Amino acid sequence: MSLDAVSAAELIAWYAEMGVTEALDETPHDHFAAAPEPARQPVARPQVAAQQARRPVAVATATPPDEAALSARALAREATTLDALKTALASFEGCPLKATAKNLVFADGNPAAKVMFVGEAPGADEDRIGLPFVGRSGQLLDRMLAAIGLNRQEHVYIANLLPWRPPGNRTPTPQEVAICLPFIQRQIELVDPDILVCIGGPSAQGLLGVSGILASRGRWMEYDTGKRMIRAIATLHPAYLLRQPLQKRLAWRDLRVLKAALDAL
Repeated sequence: MSLDAVSAAELIAWYAEMGVTEALDETPHDHFAAAPEPARQPVARPQVAAQQARRPVAVATATPPDEAALSARALAREATTLDALKTALASFEGCPLKATAKNLVFADGNPAAKVMFVGEAPGADEDRIGLPFVGRSGQLLDRMLAAIGLNRQEHVYIANLLPWRPPGNRTPTPQEVAICLPFIQRQIELVDPDILVCIGGPSAQGLLGVSGILASRGRWMEYDTGKRMIRAIATLHPAYLLRQPLQKRLAWRDLRVLKAALDAL
């Protein structure tokens, strides 16, 4: 037996003694050699890379305010009934408040009433139920109406400047008011009340163009419904009266003025 055969036999015996009983590959491998370099990935040609860089990225953007206001005016103008106007509002996507609100808050009360109340925007209770003035401020408003012999089921029609609740009950922004204004203007036109009562500063400013509710409340103004000029008056919001109970005396004066005007009708 040659020297190489003896060496090989001794090596095999040593492997067996170490526990190696079978070979995994017929070809020996040097496990101490450096690992081979990974295959190179193909590089995109400059023309392809440039085309990919020029591809537009789809980004979701909100409707620009001016465009949203134009769309609101068109939808409001096409609505010939209150039901059609409510349907148009429900399908309108131009106001970002819709995305955070639970419900559309359209109106409550009697559409044939002589007096229409317009508040600012829904609160948490209104957003949950879908009706205006149903929370604490709404309960106070009902008591105020009852004090002059009115109730919302028969004698008044109630809506808001904005039909969706601003997050956290914050004051609506001028852009939000501008977008929603055509809908409430059309709503007033369709109801065609004899008297319009703006509840709170934002409503008075948005519909009557007056600022400073304490200075403008309690005096008669005019509002153009689109069909005729009607009498309009601004008063304090019940939510403000809950925070400032001493100001209820001012609201009571406004209610007496309203009561006298209704009696005259």
